[in-house]
Amino acid sequence: MINFNGTIVSQDANILTQNRAFLYGDAVFETVKIINNKILFLEDHYFRLMSSMRVVRMEIPMNFTMEYFEEQILSLVENNSLADSARARITIYRNDGGYYLPQNNTISFLIHAITLEGTLYSIDKKEYEVDLYKDFYVTKQLLSSIKTTNKILNITASIYANENGLDNCILLNDSKNVVEALQGNIFMLLGNKLITPPVSEGCLNGVMRKQILALAKKIANLEVVEEVISPFDLQKADELFITNVIKGIQPITKYRKKEFTTKLANELVEKLNEAVRVV
Repeated sequence: MINFNGTIVSQDANILTQNRAFLYGDAVFETVKIINNKILFLEDHYFRLMSSMRVVRMEIPMNFTMEYFEEQILSLVENNSLADSARARITIYRNDGGYYLPQNNTISFLIHAITLEGTLYSIDKKEYEVDLYKDFYVTKQLLSSIKTTNKILNITASIYANENGLDNCILLNDSKNVVEALQGNIFMLLGNKLITPPVSEGCLNGVMRKQILALAKKIANLEVVEEVISPFDLQKADELFITNVIKGIQPITKYRKKEFTTKLANELVEKLNEAVRVV
């Protein structure tokens, strides 16, 4: 028997009593965007997921190929009539048993999906204000670069942003340098130089980050680098924007008293949509 919200019920009535993702955050995940029954950047998502599973020493089933990964996600969105435009999340967690030490490294997975409006990427023409979050810091380590279900820092920072009328927060690492935003990587345009923090600083190894780096390198007279960004650099910037697979690019229009342009962000969204149409 267990006590669930003040009621004594059978342990069998609640599947969370042994679930390691719930008890210990022992899970990794990927969020993908589906357009016209195709998973965007499929290969990048699959290999990042496999890499994450290896880092946390999960056993990868022999049948868990990229084709299997694709088939499982698309079968769900098709069944739910969401194939035109959707976001889907696959969470992979270690199976029940053990405390900190698992009894085995086998896995199960859960996929869920919701519809999205529109198929191509677009930019909202609205003010988007951010500030630094300094209550807790991201550690500069490999675990910070993968998508695990240990997201309490992002949750508390999201609450902070909401309480302070902000649209987002910029996270810092334990060296007090800029890492990323709450739900995406961050880019800074300074003159003709586009900068994003290297993964070694503790930022997520983002799938959209990779696409934007590749697209930006094709723009004439634009230098694209991965370099450390200090908080002091932000107010010198000409543009700041956030990237993730679902939104694409989210320009930051205001940081403290500084306001930013969005010219490069708009140009990159156009190039991103051209690449998506080809997929």
